[in-house]
Amino acid sequence: MFSDHDDPSNAAAAAAPESNTSEASAPEPGSPDSTALSLTEQPGSAKAAPEIPAASAPVSAPMAASQDVPATPPHASESHTASPTTGAESAAAAESAAAEEEAAGSEEMSKLMQEFEEKQEAAASRELIEVKVVAYTEHGVVVDLGGKTEGLIPAAEFAETEIPRPDPEAKIEVQRTGEHKDGYEIVSYQRALRRRAWEKIEAAFQAKETITGKVVDRIKGGLVVDIGVRAFLPGSQFDLRPTPDLDALVGTEVQVRVTKLNRRRGNVVVSRRALLEEELHAKRATLMETLSEGQMVHGHVKNVTEYGAFVDLGGIDGLLHLTDLSWGRVRHPSDVVKPEQEIDVVILKFDKEKQRISLGLKQLIQDPWAGAAERYPAGGKYHGKVVGVVDYGAFVELEQGIEGLVHVSEMSWTKKVQHPSKVVKVGDEVDVVVLDIKPSDRRVSLGLKQAQPDPWLLTAAKYPVGTIVTGKVRNIAEFGAFVEIEDGFDGLVHVGDVSWTGRVKNPHEVFKRGEPVTAKVLKIDAENRRVSLGMKQVNDIWGEWFKQHKVGQLVKGKVSRIATFGAFVELGENIEALCHNTEIEDRKRRDEGAGGYRPTTGPLKSAGPLEPGKEYEFKIIKISPETRRIGLSYRAAVKQVERREIEQYRSASKSSSTATIGDALKSKLSARQT
Repeated sequence: MFSDHDDPSNAAAAAAPESNTSEASAPEPGSPDSTALSLTEQPGSAKAAPEIPAASAPVSAPMAASQDVPATPPHASESHTASPTTGAESAAAAESAAAEEEAAGSEEMSKLMQEFEEKQEAAASRELIEVKVVAYTEHGVVVDLGGKTEGLIPAAEFAETEIPRPDPEAKIEVQRTGEHKDGYEIVSYQRALRRRAWEKIEAAFQAKETITGKVVDRIKGGLVVDIGVRAFLPGSQFDLRPTPDLDALVGTEVQVRVTKLNRRRGNVVVSRRALLEEELHAKRATLMETLSEGQMVHGHVKNVTEYGAFVDLGGIDGLLHLTDLSWGRVRHPSDVVKPEQEIDVVILKFDKEKQRISLGLKQLIQDPWAGAAERYPAGGKYHGKVVGVVDYGAFVELEQGIEGLVHVSEMSWTKKVQHPSKVVKVGDEVDVVVLDIKPSDRRVSLGLKQAQPDPWLLTAAKYPVGTIVTGKVRNIAEFGAFVEIEDGFDGLVHVGDVSWTGRVKNPHEVFKRGEPVTAKVLKIDAENRRVSLGMKQVNDIWGEWFKQHKVGQLVKGKVSRIATFGAFVELGENIEALCHNTEIEDRKRRDEGAGGYRPTTGPLKSAGPLEPGKEYEFKIIKISPETRRIGLSYRAAVKQVERREIEQYRSASKSSSTATIGDALKSKLSARQT
């Protein structure tokens, strides 16, 4: 078949320098397509077509927006169904890093592909024909072109691609190059394969069909995928989420979608993520039709944030907020759920238009507040744990989901607590008493001091009414002085209980802060925690006097002073009684004369027969121990004395037959004059 002068090797050698033509001429530097990468190769080169990487221009956001290639990273395009993802800052950083890496990868592929740009071929030389393999030689493959014409496929084209050898009648497709060497027409098998591959890729691109390819290389910014030609798969387009280890993907088969195609420039960009997004949207649409509020669904935790967790329900994400994780206190969502954890949740709220779902985990169990009033009635004592301390008190957990507030004022019986942290700290186990519970408001008021014996009541029991106590003046007010009997146990000495006779107008004149005071316990009000003390009651001369006297008894007293309404009579030391005008003389005698003993001007010098400084006999007509008041009657005493004298006279008259009542009156009158 071959002569010496028709040696195929010579033909291949001669064809090699002339075969470096392309289907399109290289763009001018600076033109819009100058950065695009050609995927064609030199037929005479030792490299096979699968080794030639295909890449796009640097994948930037503007370029991706103009093509079908998404410019944003996977996480940015995901439509969160509840609220924005909290990893925005880390995602933005990852996106920026990925964009820089992809740009570097595009630049690297651009340099590689510039070596394989082909010049535009003449239309006639691009004809595809079907030929039969004639022979295999070291210089190439001889094929029958028909018409007693043979062609030669240079051996360099078969570094990685083989023509079926078993069948000597095998037919293959080749492309005419328009070149001749040593009597053979040089044809290209690789160009025919590429043309068919391009036609297949273009059809898939137009129909948006899925293509299966093999990852053959890892470059900066992404991967090189062989889909018949070498295509560029940006790292951000491999998955819905950033893939940390792209090197491990070399050698694997992937399904991709062509997102950018420029056959003239040999530029192909593919995306696996586009397929995943379509699948995700389909799942999401189907799932949206089956969801409803109150429904229990199964999912897995996608990521955990400061304010909750996002749960993938199978194509759509829902927000499980921090407050819906547990009925109890949760410091951080990671304390309850972990990434990739599978959980059952309840749909609390579903917005189909916005595709937002609010989820709940705690709603799967009974609300602990149901029946809380029966389990924790007011006045009950319970054991709890301090779970929080604030300026105004501490929160105590009675059970998971039920916390009560111990106000700072309910922490100590005796001390004024400056800050709750001085009394309790988080983690302390304490006994508390329920002061008030309102399940409708989910509130419980607790008392810490109420769980301990009230020292005030214990102290009050030590000092019952009537006890004489000694303490120091702690504070002075307008109405009296507070005397500290013991630490936290004070009593009030009212100004009215300082002296029996003197009236105290200014307590500061009687009391000095810090000086000791002896007083008597008059009253204890346990409910209001008040103690009434009296200084004048310590020396209770009135009590002794009341014990020795009663109503109707005659007593002697000295008129101490005269008032318009009567006379004050001194019955003993610091014991004073009142004899009202109506009890001094009979009304008939008082009406005699012009005012009788009531002068209209000047000081009162007498009250009828009563004069200041003189002693008279009076009858007790009223006694009030509580108010320390004694009522006297002078005229009743006179009448009683007269009756007594008459009785005495009558007794004496039995022994004298000539004695008369007039004699008795004369005798009484003479006795008064003397």
